Formats: sequence, structure tokens, C-alpha cells
Amino acid sequence: MKHLCAVLSSIVLAAVLVIPQLSYAGAQPNKMKTCNADADAKGLSGEGKGEQRKAFMKECLSAKPAKAGAGASQQNKMTTCNKDAKAKHLAGDERKKFMKECLSN
Repeated sequence: MKHLCAVLSSIVLAAVLVIPQLSYAGAQPNKMKTCNADADAKGLSGEGKGEQRKAFMKECLSAKPAKAGAGASQQNKMTTCNKDAKAKHLAGDERKKFMKECLSN
């Protein structure tokens, strides 16, 4: 009986330690993809941009995810797209086209 309890305790402990890692494993590649796309949108690729891109990626990947709620990710996307459009000094139809493409990604 003691042996059975020890085995069951080990299984429960393993589950407690492994389950959070499984959810993290699914989220991290998506975050990497999003951060890479954001870095590209900010023009942080190509020659001479290595250190800037590295700093951006470090900050982006360490950022905590947005709190769950209606439109939280859409709001973040809108904020990012607006910053990118402003950085590119876009206005009028160019800005509308850029925002449409950015928000659809």
C-alpha cells in the first residue's frame, strides 16, 4: 500500500511539473513568429541592424502576454500597426492600405 501511494504521488508531482511546460511549448513558437514579424515590420532586418533586432527580440519575447479579454489581442495589433505606420510617416491612402494589410496579418 505504501508503494502504491509513493507511485501515485510521483505521478501527480510529474503531472504538476509537466502540464505548465506543455502549454508554454505551444505559446512560445507563436510568440517568436509574432516578434519576428514585428521586427521585420519595423525595418530591423538587413545589414547593420543586428544589435537593434537582437534588443527588440529580447524585449518582445520577454514581454508578458496581454490579459485575456474581448479584443485584447486586436487592440495590441492596432497599437503596433499604428506605431509602425507613424514610424514610416504614412498618411492618407498609403496609411489606410498599410493598416488594412497590417491588421489582417
